[in-house]
Amino acid sequence: MAALYSGWVTRAKTLPAIWLISDARNDAGLERTLARLPRGSGFIYRHYHLSDAERHARFRALRRVAKARGHMTILADSALTAREWGADGIYGAPRSLTPRRAGLIHLATAHSLGELGLAARIGADAALLSPVFPTRSHPGGGTLGAVRFRLLAGRSPLPVIALGGMNRHRAGALRWPRWAAIDGLSQ
Repeated sequence: MAALYSGWVTRAKTLPAIWLISDARNDAGLERTLARLPRGSGFIYRHYHLSDAERHARFRALRRVAKARGHMTILADSALTAREWGADGIYGAPRSLTPRRAGLIHLATAHSLGELGLAARIGADAALLSPVFPTRSHPGGGTLGAVRFRLLAGRSPLPVIALGGMNRHRAGALRWPRWAAIDGLSQ
């Protein structure tokens, strides 16, 4: 257990505190938002709404802006594509992150303690636990709420990034060191 905890601390120190996630609805302002983020933040590029060629071109343009600000760029795709495109890592459901690829950050999605455990077993560097609060992505969907989020995150064997309805105000109220947002950082 000490070795696991030691690895968690090492990985946690290298992960950004704030993460911007791309989406069709925040695409138009991403360059501006990336330039406004604190230096060394994280950027998770999804853009599932674009064709492959458009998605790659948009990634290249946004990666230039992100890198100029020292941001980590993570791609929601395969490790092979992430390497080809020059991303720092990959993002997705735990099972989509296997097998583990050296040299890439692996960020897993999680919605339960079981998924946090699976993410840890496959060697993810961190998990985005969601939804903490109501979101535009899933209107009317269930949420964890602050108390349940903190209980699950506190039991996680790996670093947790809060996601779902997050913005600067809610992150401050939640008092969690790492958080991610789509709308909450884009407005």
